[in-house]
Amino acid sequence: MSEPSLGGPETFVSRFAADEPRKGSDILVEGLEREGVSHVFGYPGGASVEIHEALARSSLIRNVLPRHEQGGIFAADGYARASGRPGVCLTSAGPGATNIISGIANANLDSIPIVAITGQVPRNLMGKDAFQEVPLTEITRPITKFSYLVLDVGEIPFIVKEAFVIATSGRPGPVLIDIPRDIQKEMAIPNWNIKPIMLNRNASRLPEKVLLEEIVRLISESKRPVVYAGGGCMNCSEELRRFVELTGIPVATTLMGLGIFPCTDDLSLRMLGIHGTIQANYAVDRSDLLLAFGVRFDDRVTGKIEAFAKNAKIVHIDIDPAEIGKNKKPHLSICTDVKLALEGINRILEKNGAKQQPTAEKEIPVSNIVVSSAWRKEIDEQKEKYPQSYRTFGEAIPPQYAIQLLDELTNGDAIICTGVGQHQMWAAQYYMHKNPRHRLSSSGLGAMGYGLPAAMGAALAKPGAVVIDVDGDGSFLMNIQELATIRVENLPVKIMVFNNQCLGMVYQYGYEYGDGNSMHSYMGNPSEKDKVFPDFLMFAKACNIPAARVRKKGELREAIEKMLKTPGPYLLDMMVPQEAQLLQLIPDGGTFKDATTGAAQ
Repeated sequence: MSEPSLGGPETFVSRFAADEPRKGSDILVEGLEREGVSHVFGYPGGASVEIHEALARSSLIRNVLPRHEQGGIFAADGYARASGRPGVCLTSAGPGATNIISGIANANLDSIPIVAITGQVPRNLMGKDAFQEVPLTEITRPITKFSYLVLDVGEIPFIVKEAFVIATSGRPGPVLIDIPRDIQKEMAIPNWNIKPIMLNRNASRLPEKVLLEEIVRLISESKRPVVYAGGGCMNCSEELRRFVELTGIPVATTLMGLGIFPCTDDLSLRMLGIHGTIQANYAVDRSDLLLAFGVRFDDRVTGKIEAFAKNAKIVHIDIDPAEIGKNKKPHLSICTDVKLALEGINRILEKNGAKQQPTAEKEIPVSNIVVSSAWRKEIDEQKEKYPQSYRTFGEAIPPQYAIQLLDELTNGDAIICTGVGQHQMWAAQYYMHKNPRHRLSSSGLGAMGYGLPAAMGAALAKPGAVVIDVDGDGSFLMNIQELATIRVENLPVKIMVFNNQCLGMVYQYGYEYGDGNSMHSYMGNPSEKDKVFPDFLMFAKACNIPAARVRKKGELREAIEKMLKTPGPYLLDMMVPQEAQLLQLIPDGGTFKDATTGAAQ
């Protein structure tokens, strides 16, 4: 065998001779090599040991050993979000495989390309309730784009190739490959001259020019247009920015869309929805044209769907036909990649004439398109009238202030990973993202424990980037074992734990709707409430990770600066008051008319 050479599919040179038999596990690993995979997040077990041995023989792929299978798939997810390339994870059969179910569901809801590989019991034991036998393809079918059970070693090259095509084309998502152990051992000569038969079905449709011209006409007739942009715009940030430059239309984004348009731009309305800004929700409520790009009209955005953008004509562009009209019926829709649509719209706008700079006396023309300066002024008045605000608690650290300070000290350029809860929304509200793929969060599923392993994957995908896990004590504890992985891999992940000794969101619900003690949200030791429990500094010490605890607002800047300057990983345990609450702007099932505008945080 020779050393493999990784180029494109046509230039790949195998370490095996063309007619040399090799194990199914080696065929699988070479298939991954041919797809350009450089990292696999794999936790070994009896049903996958052959694949791990094959990975050990590869000089192109490095296996990163998580300390829990869920940590592995969340790391693969973070890797995919940060890089735009598919993340790959590997587990054994049985409980190892079922431990990644939440990660698969998470990737499915947020449209993240992941290829999850699982070992399975030998074929002769399948269907006999063998040790660690679980029908994983049946379990995962509703939450994957496709699930494969490999029953023939000769199918491995085809399955691997097709899995990556399916995971990355059309609306991205997770794909499962379940491979029995006897097939991993079986010797075969692979045929790499294969083409996935599902390629055309997953190809993006080119948008019809007549529809793009109709969108331009609608924009030209609109007096109060707004862009509503989501995760489907992740690969077309430049095109969206150019569109806004040409039209002057303000942009509201979803949680998944943060960073695709700079939060620092004058035309950014920032995040829309129940935890969003007044100006974003006001603009959509008042709009007469809503340009919905790469979104799904999620309930956390719309509130009462019947009242959402009730006065607007809606243009919906999305790559997934199932999303068109599913929650909100559009006036005009195009099923295509938003990138292709924006490229076409921008060409039409550019042909019509270059945008002139606005002045106080002059509206904003783009050829025949006029976006009223009065509309801009109306929205700006909302920003001024209802600025984001929060309560303070003497010397205690307001969590919102901590995010503002982090934003200042990183210049808004860090990759921010979060768990799920109050801290997740505080980070969304107060960190001013400027770039796509810099906000990693479990948005659709809301999976606690996501932040730390996702940061691990992001650090591997983007070496040299500042990667920060903004976490709550509840979420952090769920996958705290990944501190060991981060230490062993020497990943420069910075961890800011917003520690209020409780499940903050649950506590807040109990505080608002009950007596505050009925929802089992206290995470400390009831017999020693004066002590911090558990002590995260001891966890960090056990993993040889530098750590510190900060309690006072006046000491926070220095503490964050030290965290950022310290080489390698670092944990900052930041004590925040339980009384600090997350403002829910629009109540569940409510409308913008029901919005809370005070500093009730």
